[in-house]
Amino acid sequence: MPKSAAKKPARKARKKAVAAATDMSTAEATVETLLAYGLRTVYALPGVHNDHLFDAFARSGDRMAVVHTRHEQGAAYMALGAALATGRPQAYAVVPGPGLMNSGAALLTAYGMNAPVLALIGQIPAEAIGRDQGHLHEIKDQAGILKRLVDHAVMLKSPAEAPAKTAKAIRSMTEGRPGPAALECAMNVWGKRGPVGSIPAALPPRAPRIDEDAIKRAAKMLGKARRVLIVAGGGAQDASPEVTLLSSMLQAPVMSYRRGGGVLDGRSPFSVNLPLGRELWAEADAVLAVGTRLFYPMTQWGVDRGLTIVSVDATKEGATRFHKPDVALIGDAAPVLRRLIDALGKTNIKRAPRDDEMRPRQMKMRSRLAKLAPQIAFLDAIRAELPEDGIYVDEVTQVGFAARLAFPVYKPRTFLSPGYQDNLGWGYATALGAQHARPDVPVVSINGDGGFMFTASELATAMRHRIPLTAIVFADGAFGNVKRIQQEHYGNRLIATDLANPDFVKFAESFGARGVRAHGPEELRMALRDSFKAGEPSVIEVPVGAMPSPWEFLHMPPVRGKTIR
Repeated sequence: MPKSAAKKPARKARKKAVAAATDMSTAEATVETLLAYGLRTVYALPGVHNDHLFDAFARSGDRMAVVHTRHEQGAAYMALGAALATGRPQAYAVVPGPGLMNSGAALLTAYGMNAPVLALIGQIPAEAIGRDQGHLHEIKDQAGILKRLVDHAVMLKSPAEAPAKTAKAIRSMTEGRPGPAALECAMNVWGKRGPVGSIPAALPPRAPRIDEDAIKRAAKMLGKARRVLIVAGGGAQDASPEVTLLSSMLQAPVMSYRRGGGVLDGRSPFSVNLPLGRELWAEADAVLAVGTRLFYPMTQWGVDRGLTIVSVDATKEGATRFHKPDVALIGDAAPVLRRLIDALGKTNIKRAPRDDEMRPRQMKMRSRLAKLAPQIAFLDAIRAELPEDGIYVDEVTQVGFAARLAFPVYKPRTFLSPGYQDNLGWGYATALGAQHARPDVPVVSINGDGGFMFTASELATAMRHRIPLTAIVFADGAFGNVKRIQQEHYGNRLIATDLANPDFVKFAESFGARGVRAHGPEELRMALRDSFKAGEPSVIEVPVGAMPSPWEFLHMPPVRGKTIR
């Protein structure tokens, strides 16, 4: 057959494919892919670089909701809060340059917290990128900046490639180690039109094959251990039933700190905080680490040959970050733990119940934490009014530090804390996103007066979009933690700590929100009850003084072997 004859069917097929393709802009193709993958909301702040993108949002009708904020950091933090509260990918859109940089802290935090946040970032005209001509919002090597903030970053260059690249970005956020991704697009490419083929179907994430030999080794090690400690991190949030069952099978306490809160119901005597976890770490002969870096145990408490460590992590790199475990189980926590449970049934020794041991140890720990009584009294008031599935959003503040030790968390994804970035000011806007994504439950945002003012302007967003978030502002007129450190360690030479605050009640009312002042824990409890009943954006100001330091419970000396840095 002549070559020309062979080529005719191929040419006909290409023509047929082109004829079947839909004419779309790059922006429209991107939005259709987001919708196909279940994203129904974008948190955003518009600007000329993204005009075609926002027009595509508008053309999608009520299929895509756009929640516009008053600052780019607000948009990114809202997407982060929504992702943490739901465990599902969320998106935000901002302009390049200053827009990207304003949202950068949230994107960095999403990376540290393994949160599936998709950043849609505009760009200057395609032909001008990298030429340093001084275009509006131009920034040197924006693509390079994005690649340092996220695991997956790519530029959209045409309508035809937009669906595949967008789908790949979304998949990257949920396969392997979860985390943020970024798509950037030049302002004159968003509106570029052309034939677009079928939108890639949303597929379940590809899961790594579970290593059955590793499962058997882990089951044998844990099954013969006498005193097992389970450490649950953020990667265990979707494996609560499995962790709970393993805790019972192994008679193993479950230590969580911040990200692992709620994996085991906080009312269980086996649910232990950081300092009690340290005591148990010293006594353990085996540790099952689920979705955690083991940062505190490895860098502060120490390891030795008498401790067997089984790690469950999304990636091999994550499992060996500090210390090569005796067995590394790679994959999503829930299916891996289910296989471990099956294998453990054949090797598990009989152990005496530890309830009678753990209850008095819990009481003793509560007695030690009485030093933090002022903070704990407020936390008790919050816990009394917040439903079991209500969401508490942490902040870098005195009450927040205490909550990481003394706030009982009953269910997964109901204690949101900013991870190792621990960035001041993340709280209000992040909580706003959590509340928007979970309108079915109350959300409480805990703030100091310093951190609250970072994103307090998003009260306007709460009012515009009727998001009934309750924010508590503990106002001491200072960056309280910094001030105490200067007093105790720097000869009381105070600098850059005192604050000039608004009247937070009037501040809230100026936006049309509810503003209430509560003096003491009991008034706070009543104010929370009224706020939840009202279902409106609310700010509760709580005047406070200096509070006791929590640091003796957070930074503790080694208890075994050597520490790893």
